Amino acid sequence: MPAPEKSGCLSPVAICFFPLFTITVHHTSLTIMHPMLTIAVKAARRAAGIINRASRNLDVIAVREKAANDFVSEVDREAEQAIIRTLREAYPAHAILAEESGASGTSEFQWIIDPLDGTTNYLHGFPQYAVSIALAHKGIITQAVVYDPVRNDLYTATRGRGAFLNESRLRVSKRDHLKPCLIGTGFPYRQLDHLEAYLGMMRDVIKNTAGIRRPGSASLDLAYVAAGRLDGFWELGLCKWDIAAGALLITEAGGLVGDLQGNDGYLESGNIVAGTPKVFAQLLPLLAPHLTPALKKA
Repeated sequence: MPAPEKSGCLSPVAICFFPLFTITVHHTSLTIMHPMLTIAVKAARRAAGIINRASRNLDVIAVREKAANDFVSEVDREAEQAIIRTLREAYPAHAILAEESGASGTSEFQWIIDPLDGTTNYLHGFPQYAVSIALAHKGIITQAVVYDPVRNDLYTATRGRGAFLNESRLRVSKRDHLKPCLIGTGFPYRQLDHLEAYLGMMRDVIKNTAGIRRPGSASLDLAYVAAGRLDGFWELGLCKWDIAAGALLITEAGGLVGDLQGNDGYLESGNIVAGTPKVFAQLLPLLAPHLTPALKKA
């Protein structure tokens, strides 16, 4: 019997060439996942397990209102801790920015976590919520996971390597005119300072498109833009953990993401516009007449 080769290992499910990367074979598809993305997926699935188990008994979940119309449950906190533990087991020196526990650590690598994006939906049994995890390296988002535990849909992206839904490559839609487009959005609910400006934007988008949708989970909305289910998206006043992962999914799927003036400051301002390149270019002037001085400064 010939001696086994020492340069790698061969099994029905994986071919390991060196410690950092695993090539997983699924029938005819070949997927190479970055090791940091692999850990993020593991963390998201652990959080989803907690979320799914708790969803069977929503009536007994402890909930508090941390701000007006902004709820946090014990499930959010438990899911977040599961994510952080998983990430720190693999990368103990990395920094963390998480919705419930805030910022910790100092590193050029920072994980940006929303353990349950769509808490209000979840608490009402409305099946539209997700786990969102992104990794920033020196301020640039390089890895992204948005996991939908209801549908078992895993959206992933690595900068420069494309975006995927499970094992299928994602591309934004091919629509290039606004009129037939379906646009996602989110209604203001925490701070209502820009409500009148938003209502003006919504009115003009309704008049110039096939319709708008407000499902209530920004990370999933952005993933839907990457998947071509929505042609564009805009929202005001989001947080970094709401949009970091979804934004990378869109750009890796061939779309564009910017702030209300088309610039790069959306992670800081929380005001975001996204879509296919042509839809993005047509959304901006549609929203522009409603930008107040405060929105222009943001």
